[in-house]
Amino acid sequence: MNKPNLTVEKKPIMFRVDRTKRETPDHVTLFFNGTIQFRPGQFVMVWMPGVDEKPYTISYHGPKTFGITVEAKGRFSRKAAAMKPGDLLGIRGPFGNGFDTGTGERVCVVAGGCGTAPVAPLIDMLGKDITLIQGARSRDLLLFKERYPSLNGHYCTDDGTFGHKGFVTELLEQAISTNTFDMVYACGPEIMMKRVFDICEKQKIPCQVSLERYMRCGFGACGACVCGAERVCIDGPVFNSEKLRQMENFNQKALLKSGAEVPLSTYASWRCGENISTTN
Repeated sequence: MNKPNLTVEKKPIMFRVDRTKRETPDHVTLFFNGTIQFRPGQFVMVWMPGVDEKPYTISYHGPKTFGITVEAKGRFSRKAAAMKPGDLLGIRGPFGNGFDTGTGERVCVVAGGCGTAPVAPLIDMLGKDITLIQGARSRDLLLFKERYPSLNGHYCTDDGTFGHKGFVTELLEQAISTNTFDMVYACGPEIMMKRVFDICEKQKIPCQVSLERYMRCGFGACGACVCGAERVCIDGPVFNSEKLRQMENFNQKALLKSGAEVPLSTYASWRCGENISTTN
């Protein structure tokens, strides 16, 4: 295959899987040869012919290769996780607004579950002098745990099998009590990100979070991904504190595939079955 340079492609460009990497029992990264002009936090639409198209973040980004990390939990992602070198996928994008990295030197990155994938290239860009707080359900589901050995990492698990038994927000409060941060970045379950936002507001620390909604087009035409007045695919998926203060549906409501507005808990349950998140 050729190695195209993607700017913003609204039609899929076909890539062959170059190699795969098993990250956890549930997560697989697919690597592709090619260059893509990408900012951490942006996403691409991934098309599997004859199956569907889904939004994914880029979890690895280099000058000649990039990767997406999938969690095998739905029809699309199970098929994607089972792909072999040489298999074809269509990729269009990148879309959306990524993280603003010109925000000071003292930063904290908070990642929960699959939310580690969107912030991984951000960590690569920011370098060593950051505080990483990462959580997962259990030790074997901590994504990229060995990827950043030199970082000041703090870990927690729901079951206590690694690090602190509890929530990333508890570790964030501890970190804030002994450190001064210019910015907090976060990605994970929305209830977690809302708590991160509330903590940062109380401490007067700006934050940026990466939201997830059902995305059909990727460039703001269909309106399926709205959160209040914001279209997550084009106005986000990364939103800063100023925007979050104005988003009344943040951690409250979302749209189903049908267009029906439902409480976020209902949407989250549906999303798990439909497998439509940006980290899928």
